[in-house]
Amino acid sequence: MNWTEELDKQLSWLWDNHLRRRWDGLSDEEYLWEPVAGMWSVRPRGEGVAVEVGSGDHIIDFAFPEPSPPPVTTIAWRMGHLLVGVFGSRLATYFGGAPVSYDAYDYPFTADDALDRIDAMYADWIAGVRSLDEDALAEPCREEGHEQDTMAALILHIHREVIHHGAEISLLRDLYAWRISTPDAAERRRVS
Repeated sequence: MNWTEELDKQLSWLWDNHLRRRWDGLSDEEYLWEPVAGMWSVRPRGEGVAVEVGSGDHIIDFAFPEPSPPPVTTIAWRMGHLLVGVFGSRLATYFGGAPVSYDAYDYPFTADDALDRIDAMYADWIAGVRSLDEDALAEPCREEGHEQDTMAALILHIHREVIHHGAEISLLRDLYAWRISTPDAAERRRVS
């Protein structure tokens, strides 16, 4: 068994066949849609509903420790998390990416910008995974608090995060598409 190929396929197959194609055509309205009150999102600086984190004109709502229960988050927030906390920080640590942190990131405020950035980071991540041989996968990953976990264990964790948040993004798109009771929406429900 080739573990590098298995780890690659775990994410790349889902990314190519389910997740990424579901995000095609994402509008700015969907990207920032808040179906319930108190959601966390990416917002213009000065309009945050929690601690404002970020370096540019747009911030991401954040708090540490996380409130209980945690707030519902928008597609923009979930993509921001994937860009910084999931792909970005690991690309910087393991695969030569630029340093990134929640505080220093300039968050995308449009769907097209977010998708362009996530596509680039995914491509860099999967190329990095594909570059690891069996010995590299067995090495400790050096993650703070998980220094003895293998690189393979870290990759599995990152892939779970992408799949988890990717499914949430896809569900929010489904909810957005069905949010208004129109003749077209009624017809879609009847046909389904």
